[in-house]
Amino acid sequence: MEKPFIDALPIIEKLEQTGYEAYFVGGAVRDSIIGRPIGDVDIATSAKPDQVMRLFEKTILVGIEHGTVVVVYNEIPYEVTTFRTEGTYEDFRRPSSVTFVSSLKEDLQRRDFTVNAIAMNKEGHIMDPFGGRSAIERRVIETVGQAAERFHEDALRMMRAIRFVSQLGFLLEEETKTAIIEHGHLLKHVSIERIAVEFEKMMGGQKPQTALALLIETNLYQHLPGFSLTDEMKRTISICKWQRAKDITESWAMMLILLKVKETASFLRQWKLPNKRIKDVQAVVDGYYEMKKRNWDRQAVYQYGLETALHINQVNMMLSERPNEEQSIQALYKELPIHSLKELAVNGKDLMAICKRKGGPWLSLLLQTIERKVVDKELPNNREAIKEWLQSCNQILDEPC
Repeated sequence: MEKPFIDALPIIEKLEQTGYEAYFVGGAVRDSIIGRPIGDVDIATSAKPDQVMRLFEKTILVGIEHGTVVVVYNEIPYEVTTFRTEGTYEDFRRPSSVTFVSSLKEDLQRRDFTVNAIAMNKEGHIMDPFGGRSAIERRVIETVGQAAERFHEDALRMMRAIRFVSQLGFLLEEETKTAIIEHGHLLKHVSIERIAVEFEKMMGGQKPQTALALLIETNLYQHLPGFSLTDEMKRTISICKWQRAKDITESWAMMLILLKVKETASFLRQWKLPNKRIKDVQAVVDGYYEMKKRNWDRQAVYQYGLETALHINQVNMMLSERPNEEQSIQALYKELPIHSLKELAVNGKDLMAICKRKGGPWLSLLLQTIERKVVDKELPNNREAIKEWLQSCNQILDEPC
């Protein structure tokens, strides 16, 4: 048994000692079987939320309606959820009711995919009533029970299915794929925030290109904000060498470039992404097109900054088959005399004093000129040196040199 499970064993043992059933469930069990790194460890139990809270010293009630309590043990949070079944789904998003039950099998039966409907007891014995281990061996994503029913319960599961294809490198089982084709329109009932979470996880998986192909094949892309694909774009996506990006900024930039989106910010706002993410992606997309026409030099690295420059390099490598220029970019950044305008030895007030002039358009132009010359090492970043240069080229009276 892996360390994350061993660390959580005292919670299982305490629940059992008090007369309740308790098991490890969900993604951690799945990943243990696959051999992937284990993330958060979740526990399912026959104990009710109030009973769980009485047993442990430090708890957080996440939602009584879901039966989930976060138990903090040795500074690590664990979600402990009561066995439950769910009533009918009236809005394709959430059940009309939740009923606590005493059966582990009933609890596993409500889950989305067979690979996630697996439990493990404290001895490491696997409980797998719906064939999750077989699905893992066959490397397929399939629903627990009828796919159409699962997607009518929660339409987001269609996006989750494709996300797991990318993350796990599995295939999509045919009945599950057919149900997505038939019921993809139900995605309109799901908030864009929830869709965005799954989409970003999909892009960050090990097989994003396979997942994108599935979005196209099932026509699920038609229900995503801003997606409008011509046959040419579909062919481009199918043959592009999309690898796992280093972070989500690169993933979004690659997606926008493949989709030939003209208004980056407008597109991303439809996904209700944070403003910082939109700004970061915009910079990488703009840089990708700009750097297709020029080589990296001090001015380019200074303009974009190290982080954005490295993102642009990665996107260039994956979409334009340009060689990896990371070492060159790192070296150029390291030798920059300044890394932002704030580090310039003079500011606007200094220039007005030296030139004995009031502010105006000339001031911004002159600052830009000095900034460029300092970056190119044509002028030392020193107040006296800059003052001498201003006097030598008569900047006090004339236009910038």
